[in-house]
Amino acid sequence: MIDFNTEKLVPLCQDFGISLDQTALDRLNTYGNLLLSWNEKMNLTAITEPCDVLYKHFYDCLLFFKATNVEKNAKLIDVGTGAGFPGLVLKIARPDIDLTLLDGLNKRLTFLNAVLEEIGLTASCLHLRAEDAGKNPLYREKFHIACARAVANLPVLCEYCVPFVKVGGKFVAMKGASGKEEAESAQNAYKLLGCEKPTIICETLTGEEQRTFIISKKISQTPTKYPRIGGKIAKSAL
Repeated sequence: MIDFNTEKLVPLCQDFGISLDQTALDRLNTYGNLLLSWNEKMNLTAITEPCDVLYKHFYDCLLFFKATNVEKNAKLIDVGTGAGFPGLVLKIARPDIDLTLLDGLNKRLTFLNAVLEEIGLTASCLHLRAEDAGKNPLYREKFHIACARAVANLPVLCEYCVPFVKVGGKFVAMKGASGKEEAESAQNAYKLLGCEKPTIICETLTGEEQRTFIISKKISQTPTKYPRIGGKIAKSAL
């Protein structure tokens, strides 16, 4: 079993008020081992060095808590969760979060269910395309936070994610160094979908590697015509 040295995250996270106990550290270590094991038979991540998993996956996701407040028992949906980033890392750090992991590829959810069972946490794993789930009254405007990491360009991502957010909730997009430019290109999308102009928070991950959190509060209901079908979203971004 690989030791990911998750204890190195403790002082880093204490700086922004997240206390990782031994249970959380053990869960992250188990998650990392399952990620690399399953990655040998299915494409989950290109990041495979244990040190890189620690910082570029786990710490990257934990910076979410530095960028924005997550209230106790918040309902959070991770759209296009892939291998569970950021949603599952957030749940490990804060088990009170009511988490939904959404992905269009069922085998990824099979992996996530295996991780959840192994680490003893529960979350809803939802096998639907984002544009279909966003139209479904079971999920539309039901979440305090919708988030996504490395899924699509921001104008497209807004249309996938904002319909899930309650009025008064927020959409958090996790981006790399190009985040500011993407935020400028998405201003019309935010407005049309019922959100305020976003706040942009930049962080340095390791060395010179930049991360950008783009956070927008939802101030009015999303018009019922959004999200459109997937082909239209991609071909004609808002």
